[in-house]
Amino acid sequence: MKELVIISGKGGTGKTSVSAAFAVLANHPVIADCDVDAADLHLVFAPKIVERHEFRAGYEAEIDPTKCWGCGACYRHCRFDAVREENGSTNITTYRIDPFACEGCGVCVRFCPAQAIDFQERSCGEWFVSETRCGPMVHARLGIAAENSGKLVSVVRREARRILEKTGRSLLLVDGPPGIGCPVIASVTGASLVLVVAEPTVSGEHDIKRVFSLTRHFRVSAAVCVNKWDLNPQIAERIEHASRQLGAQVVSRIRYDPAVTAAQIEGKTVIETDAPCAEDIKRLWQELGM
Repeated sequence: MKELVIISGKGGTGKTSVSAAFAVLANHPVIADCDVDAADLHLVFAPKIVERHEFRAGYEAEIDPTKCWGCGACYRHCRFDAVREENGSTNITTYRIDPFACEGCGVCVRFCPAQAIDFQERSCGEWFVSETRCGPMVHARLGIAAENSGKLVSVVRREARRILEKTGRSLLLVDGPPGIGCPVIASVTGASLVLVVAEPTVSGEHDIKRVFSLTRHFRVSAAVCVNKWDLNPQIAERIEHASRQLGAQVVSRIRYDPAVTAAQIEGKTVIETDAPCAEDIKRLWQELGM
């Protein structure tokens, strides 16, 4: 069993386009979209959802107005300004909790003398198991202003691994999130190989060092591919040189190709079109040996 995770230092580098192309080139992999904060792999594959599950994480306070005395203890103790003070028609001060500001710390529950605050587990989104033309796919949707995306990534990845073992497939293909935060850590730990898709910009050059610092820390093998390299060949060279110094494998570049956008509009990957960059991606796939 192999697990290939595709990540990037920032959004917009072409990470998901490469992931989608790999899904077509692979021999019916299990696909996991772990970019749960801004998932868009489903836009290419139009998955048919076969399972839908609620994702719950963290806690949210809610004041029961039938029990509240209006003493204001919750208002005074909240450090996140989540308790709102309101004056009703009876001129009696009442309180409510703004769910978007509540951090679920539980301080208001601890100090409420009337025990008028419910502290329920928060519903933060959904995760799905779907069928696509390339194989089963596990993906998710994080709720608006919801947290714990790292935990949701772990749920998606765990379910994808379960399906991989159940179906006897040989490859788990993960479209990971950008950056170096908790969702990325939850995506890459224990992977067979991490492919970093970089862009030839000054920020891309900076980001590559941060990303490889992360993969080295977790002792995960890493490779780099410079996408749209011909837009700035000098920086592409510098990124590849820095990657080699950091111990990463440098693999084939991908040229800039407007046909990528045209393919996305049609709901296809570039591999399913006659886009010139498709040959670059095929060569890249062969070099990775997955």
